[in-house]
Amino acid sequence: MKDFKREDLSFSLCGLNCRLCPMFLYHYCPGCGGGEGNQACGAAKCSLQHGKLEYCHLCGEFPCERYDRIDEYDSFITHRNRRKDMERFQKIGSEAYHSEQVQKAEILSFLLKNYNDGRRKSFFCLAVNLLDLEDIKDVMIRLTEAEGPDVRCMKQKAVQAAELFQDMAKQRNLVLKLNKKPKGR
Repeated sequence: MKDFKREDLSFSLCGLNCRLCPMFLYHYCPGCGGGEGNQACGAAKCSLQHGKLEYCHLCGEFPCERYDRIDEYDSFITHRNRRKDMERFQKIGSEAYHSEQVQKAEILSFLLKNYNDGRRKSFFCLAVNLLDLEDIKDVMIRLTEAEGPDVRCMKQKAVQAAELFQDMAKQRNLVLKLNKKPKGR
């Protein structure tokens, strides 16, 4: 979008955690305001109208009607925590929020490298997006402890990692599945 450029491409204007998105990880998306060819979005247009705000939570109208049902459905990445994450970012500040996201991104990269059997990329992105950092760290500790000295095949490792994340999600009353919008809506 013309005249729309952002410095921080790891957290979108409207609350998506780009570092945890499969499209961003594999360089299919430059991130919100990340260069030529980037699709225009309503939040970017709104930002331009409100003085080129870096994040929606900096607007005096946040949360506006745009956030009323923003987390209801997902696309290729979860949208469920956008408002919650934006409010957390606002509460703890930029530095602390970015630190959490960097840690989550590092864990996600580790999972994709060491536990992805070719079928778990979206699942791991979803789990790391939806679970709190401390819960993710707990799963990683349990995963490391469960490995032991025997070297298992990638498929076994992937299944075990998925089971541990599913167990943690269940404890937190989360469902690690994308919420697709029903057809006709």
